[in-house]
Amino acid sequence: MKHIVCYSGGHSSAIVAIEVVRKFGKENVILVNHDINISVESPDIKRFKKEVADYLGLEVTYVNIQGLPLDLIPDQFEVVIKAKAFKVGNGSELCTSRLKTEPFVDYLKNEFPFKDCIIYYGFDANERTRIQRRSGILGAMGYKSDYPIALWPESERTISQTIQIGINPPAQYENFKHANCIGCLKAGRQHWYIVYCQRPDLFKKAKEAEQTIGYSIDPDFYLEEMESSFELMKIFGVPQTEHIKHQTFWANVRRIGINLREDATSEKPCECVF
Repeated sequence: MKHIVCYSGGHSSAIVAIEVVRKFGKENVILVNHDINISVESPDIKRFKKEVADYLGLEVTYVNIQGLPLDLIPDQFEVVIKAKAFKVGNGSELCTSRLKTEPFVDYLKNEFPFKDCIIYYGFDANERTRIQRRSGILGAMGYKSDYPIALWPESERTISQTIQIGINPPAQYENFKHANCIGCLKAGRQHWYIVYCQRPDLFKKAKEAEQTIGYSIDPDFYLEEMESSFELMKIFGVPQTEHIKHQTFWANVRRIGINLREDATSEKPCECVF
């Protein structure tokens, strides 16, 4: 039996990797990751993935779109422009399905056709809905899954922070809640405000994707329509962070006279998983 950790580069997936290796032995564990274009994945996330893998004595198994090397992997904007859509109907954003889901499903079919593996995710205890949905999807395919952070009893847990083994989490957490692509197509306006301030190159690329596809990333506004509000927010010193609750964040924005309402997307959990 092999134990496959969906090793995203985030802190939670690293904790899961450590727990699974300590419980089952590194010889029985595979760390599966999808390389992400270097323009949208922080170099510090790549540093973090490598340091944790080195600590565990494991190589990362990269399951990339079309088997491409890192320098040829498209970013999320290139993926959706090629597909001529951000998403199809009520389905997942195409960047996630093309860059992560489809390669992972192919990997499972090719490497584990007899379903002799368990797949591990770093979902938290407050993400029961995500756990039910993910376990249901994998179960329908015949695969077992497990969620150590959420489901393992405290008596079986050995670590809660990578700093306990001398590895700092990705610096991206200073501003963002997740170690996702910068310019995440599933993110809300709070995320895009930070992108506007800190990565104008990606903000421009996202606007160009909207113009090419003819639809907006945000459910209500094109990025260009929010640009003047973002600029005023920047001038007034609105904090460039996702760590302020979105209700408080947008209430503070309204207090300085900028009427850009909060969006429901800000409440959604990160769903950019395998």
